[in-house]
Amino acid sequence: MSGTCKYSCDTATHTLQWINAIIDFLRPYAFLIHSHVVNFFKDRQWEAVDKEWMDCLRKDPVENLLLIPSGVVQDHWPVSLKDFVLNLRSLVFPREPADLHMVEVLSAIVSSIADSVRAHTIVDVGAGQGYLAQVLSFQYQHSVIAIDACSHHGRVTDARAERIKKHYAAQMRKSKSGNGRFNVPKTVTCRVISIDMLKTLTGMSLHKGDAEHLGFFEEDNTKLIEEKPKSQCVANSGTSLVLAGLHACGDLSVTMLKAFLECKEAKAVVSIGCCYNLLSEEGADNIETHCGFPMSSGVKSAVFPLGKSSRDLACQSAERWRSLEKDDGLHNFELHSFRAAFQLVLSKYYPEVMETSPSIGRQGKALRRRQQRKVEAPLHHKEVACPHFHPNQKGSFPNIDPNEPETDETSRLATDKDALLNGISSCESTRCVGPKSVDKYKHFEKFTRSGLCRLGLKPLERINFHEIWKEAEPFTELIGPYWSLRAALGPLLETFLLLDRLLFLQEQGHSVEVMMLPIFDPEVSPRNVAIIARKNLPQI
Repeated sequence: MSGTCKYSCDTATHTLQWINAIIDFLRPYAFLIHSHVVNFFKDRQWEAVDKEWMDCLRKDPVENLLLIPSGVVQDHWPVSLKDFVLNLRSLVFPREPADLHMVEVLSAIVSSIADSVRAHTIVDVGAGQGYLAQVLSFQYQHSVIAIDACSHHGRVTDARAERIKKHYAAQMRKSKSGNGRFNVPKTVTCRVISIDMLKTLTGMSLHKGDAEHLGFFEEDNTKLIEEKPKSQCVANSGTSLVLAGLHACGDLSVTMLKAFLECKEAKAVVSIGCCYNLLSEEGADNIETHCGFPMSSGVKSAVFPLGKSSRDLACQSAERWRSLEKDDGLHNFELHSFRAAFQLVLSKYYPEVMETSPSIGRQGKALRRRQQRKVEAPLHHKEVACPHFHPNQKGSFPNIDPNEPETDETSRLATDKDALLNGISSCESTRCVGPKSVDKYKHFEKFTRSGLCRLGLKPLERINFHEIWKEAEPFTELIGPYWSLRAALGPLLETFLLLDRLLFLQEQGHSVEVMMLPIFDPEVSPRNVAIIARKNLPQI
């Protein structure tokens, strides 16, 4: 069984009540959300958790641990542990799956919103390779501007659009129907770094004279700021647009919502965010006035900072944890133990390196995926870019790649497994009972030597790898329970971030109508919650 959400976000008052309930729940577990599991052994992090919980969970099979983030409890658990999991899940925004294609669902919603506000243009912010833009252009016949920071994505979007255009033209010639005209998305390469920049781009997109110059800002975004075109969002211009973003990364989703309010010509916004780890945070990452979190006055007044580790944790996917097979779960926990033991090596023999918060990379991820094709949706795959897609053949509309990049803290543990797994089969390294202790020690030593190499450090002759592993090994069985309890807080932190954005729009009063809802299967895309808002236009 799992907890059922008992809160509502239909009004600003209700949303704020939900937010305050989340904060009250999270405060006693600050040690969990702020912890960095690479320091598990160094800081003896398991000692901060209820001993009865850890004694119980260390004996549980890995299958039970993988279900904790989804809110599944076991009858033999202590009452306090069951209450923790169930109360936590009762605060998480429901994310019921829908068996529909991601772009198919979102494009239909965006098109419907655009029609309802009679928008002249849809601006696809953080467009990636342009799948949403192309469906909106070709299938729904909207005028679309696709903005992305990567010039390669723009070229891919343009090339595919030409193929789709030829495909449609051929179909029309066969059927002798249509006028042969198509709306083709206009691509713009620009790193949107401010609300003013996005407002300028949206304003230019609505005026033919300025729209012709949009492509010239690819190499130098400062020109866009200096240009200050006459078409920058102005009231009563007679034109309108909708802002749309499928997995616009980090602050970009926040910038969209703010630009929606400040740009008079923006009548609606549909935003699905991602990469919470890339959000800027007030008082934590910088001193800028425009930060990605918090947005709402309600959350600002609550004074509950998150920090980088918590925002990383918000990227966790309970659905993908649940879908892992037992051996893959064991392998993930084993890698955590190696990475945490590696931290002991750094702490003891390279203390000056510890000050730099070292990361040993993720090169081994591709190797593990090649070795374990049976895993349909790997849990850990860190990228700083938005989701990648792959096209169907013959220029038809694409499917979504189920291996959508997702950031989480576990991705930091990956190292060069060409060394770590040299001569070790995937089956041997992940069998249920695990390798013998001596084998694990050998794997740890290979892991550590590879990690030092990736940090550009020469292994010191005096490093006693055996002593380090002897210190860590008795507590390796506690990493799975600790990580699972911590991962269970990820969906709650995501709910907190999303409700902050929702409340920000609700605080605008009756001038904005806003809702938040899940629109596709979270197992296909963990970031599946859309914030949809439109301005209530005055009646004439």
